[in-house]
Amino acid sequence: MNAKQPPTNHHEHTPMMQQYLRIKAEFDDMLVFYRMGDFYEMFFDDAIRGHELLGISLTYRGKSAGERIPMAGVPFHSVDQYLAKLIGKGQSVAICEQVGDPNTSKGPVERKVTRIITPGTISDENLLDATRDNVLACVFNLHQPVIAYTELGAASCHVITLNDIAELENELARITPAELLYCETEWATSFASYQTTKLPEWHFNRTTATQQLCDFYQLRHLEQLELSDHETVATGVLVYYLQNTHRQTKPQLDLPKKTPHRDYVVLDAITRRNLELTHNHAGNKAFSLLGVLDKCATAMGSRLLNRWISQPLISNTQLNQRYDSIDILQTAIDNDQLKQQLKGIADIERIAARIGLGTVRPKDLASLRDSLQQLPELTQTLTSANSTLMNAAKQQLGAFDDMAALLARAIYPEPAPHTREGGVINTGYDATLDELRTLSSTANQFLLDYETQEKTRTGNPNLKVGYNRVHGYYIEISKASGTEIPAEYTRRQTLKNAERYITETLKSFEDNVLSAADKAISLEKTLYERLVMDLQQQTQGLRALANAIASIDSLSNLAERAQTLAYRRPQLSDNTGIHIKNGRHPVVEAYTTTPFIPNDTHLDGQQSLAIITGPNMGGKSTYMRQTALICLMARIGSFVPADTADIGHIDRIFTRIGASDDVSAGKSTFMVEMTETATILNHATPHSLVLMDEVGRGTSTYDGLSLAMASAKYLATHNQSLTLFATHYFEMTALTETHPTLFNLHLDAVDSGGDIVFLHHVKPGAASKSYGLHVAKIAGVAPAVIDEAQQLLAQFSQSDKNNTSDSQSNPPGQPHGQPRKKTPKQTPSAQMTLFNVNLPPEYEAIKNTLDGIEIENTTPLQALQLLQSLKKLSQ
Repeated sequence: MNAKQPPTNHHEHTPMMQQYLRIKAEFDDMLVFYRMGDFYEMFFDDAIRGHELLGISLTYRGKSAGERIPMAGVPFHSVDQYLAKLIGKGQSVAICEQVGDPNTSKGPVERKVTRIITPGTISDENLLDATRDNVLACVFNLHQPVIAYTELGAASCHVITLNDIAELENELARITPAELLYCETEWATSFASYQTTKLPEWHFNRTTATQQLCDFYQLRHLEQLELSDHETVATGVLVYYLQNTHRQTKPQLDLPKKTPHRDYVVLDAITRRNLELTHNHAGNKAFSLLGVLDKCATAMGSRLLNRWISQPLISNTQLNQRYDSIDILQTAIDNDQLKQQLKGIADIERIAARIGLGTVRPKDLASLRDSLQQLPELTQTLTSANSTLMNAAKQQLGAFDDMAALLARAIYPEPAPHTREGGVINTGYDATLDELRTLSSTANQFLLDYETQEKTRTGNPNLKVGYNRVHGYYIEISKASGTEIPAEYTRRQTLKNAERYITETLKSFEDNVLSAADKAISLEKTLYERLVMDLQQQTQGLRALANAIASIDSLSNLAERAQTLAYRRPQLSDNTGIHIKNGRHPVVEAYTTTPFIPNDTHLDGQQSLAIITGPNMGGKSTYMRQTALICLMARIGSFVPADTADIGHIDRIFTRIGASDDVSAGKSTFMVEMTETATILNHATPHSLVLMDEVGRGTSTYDGLSLAMASAKYLATHNQSLTLFATHYFEMTALTETHPTLFNLHLDAVDSGGDIVFLHHVKPGAASKSYGLHVAKIAGVAPAVIDEAQQLLAQFSQSDKNNTSDSQSNPPGQPHGQPRKKTPKQTPSAQMTLFNVNLPPEYEAIKNTLDGIEIENTTPLQALQLLQSLKKLSQ
């Protein structure tokens, strides 16, 4: 549908359209919901876009400047469901309300934007994912990036200074902002994965940002915050944006906290995706580590556990405190009873945020009341849970008796959804409100009694007391009745056959009753607003309570998971090494229908790199991932799926797994593979855990083998990282003969009558066979193709035997025969004979180039340069 722009000359529009266009001009990049009666309306381009995004009807509202005006609207009472759809599609909305009095307005009722709804600033329950933090972040200065970010529910504000774009990408992957603010003059491709908002450059000014921070936090100067200039700018823009989007109430936000990003294990976006920490590759949470671990009873607990998984800790002290709590919760507490009590606790953290913003609804306060009333029972259940973390959490549970009592007095047990309907403030809370309600509810009886009284007093049995919307209450007497009209009756209205009168008694009643319902609703609104203002003084305590309950819930959840899934407490040390006995993959184990085969992992300074061979589908990838997940689970404070696990100091986890491309960035599968490999080789340390799977498979056999061998040797000798290196290049197994820190592992399989049986058991040494054709057969490749492949395989194997004079090795990437005989230590040039190829004379130059390579001293970059030179020689 074609866009419909409004005419540019506003004087050609009606007064109401002029008002709308003035407001729309300030919010050109978002939809404007313009309040008209019971609807929020959109006009012109907004109407067309709203129609497309929401599937609502597109109509037309008369003409303005001679043109029909496209219009689409949504009911104000169900606006949340439409906002949820728009936010889910990354669309921001400006809410424009009627703020003037229709009875006194001359021309259009005064309207203004009272709130801007954006993905990172929402707080309404219906618009949020209860199990995930909703983070707003601001990035500034890409040369040495600074991130300032907040989660409104927790009222937190963090600032981090990083060294480069790579660290920025890692941090963004960790915090996963719902909305990312950036300067219009700065753009990084790493922003493309997030919902972004571009702001003008003038916002990113130190003087402006300083003033914003001082105004927001009511500070005279910023020295106490200890922020650098760039940190000041990023944080200043963040609070400006928050204030601008919440126009009626300033959001509550803690003072900025500088967060050392080296306090936790670094996981880049690729590693998080490959390990499927919070969702699998299909976006399903259930088949992820979080899906297996998160059985929390509260939304607060789920969010905290999500945070722990996203930010594994370095500190052994903090982790052991979590382990101690899990131990005590397993042995001293009835976890089933605790979980049932926790299920009765509402999302106090986000309710506190809405209290702070003044947007809290009556049902929120009813839920808060019911939750606070649960605390004494919860405290009693936790009496025996004596650990550092549990004791700290229990201290927060006992300070809310007065608030619970206040809410019980103030709010109906089942309040109405909104104060505009009444029925929110409890009976007995305010005497005036009770009188108004009594007056309104007894009005009909009063009128019946008054009519009976007047009939008796006047002697007129046909006298009627009634009500008219225009004239109000009246006494009606027929002209034919002949009854004498009492002197105290004042004529109010003359009809054809009757006269209507008013008395002082009836007038007094009218003044009270006609407005009693409206006065009651108005008074309820006032009382509710005062109650919310009182509660705003206690939101910090509510947030502390929310943190305590989230901690209790997360830890008790991990205790239940450990008991149910037979997890064991790991041992932590500051040494370098990973020693796992009978480890299991937590996600595969949870969903497999057959018993999971456990395996050991041992990596340390003496044996730091395992070359893993074996057939496809044999379990190499599962084994590597389970090692990483066990280490990560230990570093979030969880027990682990293993008989024993001794986990040393880990600073980062890297993964290079699978084949993918990035067409939009112009990167082929092999380029992506090499980029990921380069990142690992450039940043891995002796305390890093590295998973490398099938490096070099994206290019020709000999190129790939060269890169794989060079990368493995570089990781072992230069990075000295703890590495699991899976490969189909059997030639790599010979590296263990010349490099003592490398060792071979393989996954076992047996050929039973032509059918392959994968044993999934990791054994020392190299694999003896690849079983590639067996796997192809299992995958459903046509029998004719399998038969021809077997014939070709036999031909290749015979050709290889004919071309091989002094070596037992097999062609790279081909099925393996008997294990390679151990040979004396070879020189770099002699090692190249592992490729087993007889070069024609025209390739003598290539052979000479290869013979001169010192592989031990070849860096990954030099290897790539070498490949480029060989390519030129072959042309």
